[in-house]
Amino acid sequence: MSLSYKIETCNQIAKSPTGYKLMKFAPLIEKIATASNEAQVRSCFMEYAGGLIEATAWGFDLLDNHFQVIESDLWGLPETFCDRYQAVGRSVDLLSQKMIEQQIPIHNLSVQSLKDWHNSKLYQEVFRIFEIEHGMVAPLIGVGRLIGGIYFMRGKNLPAFNDYDLIRLSSLCQHLSVRLATFRLVIAPSLINCLTLRELDVAELVAQGCSNREIALKLNISRDAVKQILKRMFQKLNVSARAEMIAKLKI
Repeated sequence: MSLSYKIETCNQIAKSPTGYKLMKFAPLIEKIATASNEAQVRSCFMEYAGGLIEATAWGFDLLDNHFQVIESDLWGLPETFCDRYQAVGRSVDLLSQKMIEQQIPIHNLSVQSLKDWHNSKLYQEVFRIFEIEHGMVAPLIGVGRLIGGIYFMRGKNLPAFNDYDLIRLSSLCQHLSVRLATFRLVIAPSLINCLTLRELDVAELVAQGCSNREIALKLNISRDAVKQILKRMFQKLNVSARAEMIAKLKI
């Protein structure tokens, strides 16, 4: 693709109604770039992203090494939406499955026709009940793996998501992923294979400064389990303290 073609494409987007909102991403990107921890990144996203994407509802998930959600935010819908979604099951969510498989931003009409979408179990048993018409999701990639995802939903009063929305979402994901990666523990290749996935989860949270109680809550395990995991890790790495463990693990 030539440079002139890229410039012309960008100019066309900037002149479009959706392109106008693309130009307003700068304040949010600046806030993301200056965030001092993951919590601040999530807070910035939740406060500003929905208005920029013109969404009815939006959310932010962070995943552990088992691809289980350890941090989650949702704005615009009641908690019963999440309960209903969990009850129906991720197995019916073709949108998220495709996003995880291909690791690219994607909206519902890019994987199904409107008729098939309206006939899907996800739409009939979750979206339709909460008066949501369309969804769009995107991956957050860091330290060589999927570390989370963001999603947006629109009600009947808003148009379906389109390719311009995916362009904006892709840009937002890149900035989020880069910033989140700076808060993640990058483990030396020579040591990573000696730790289990659960031990990697614990190491990540220890590196973030979490207490045993906070680690237990985030991973949905007991504090005693956290203590036992740390004990095994200390033995494997031949260390006697948390700070010493993190120092040894880091590249």
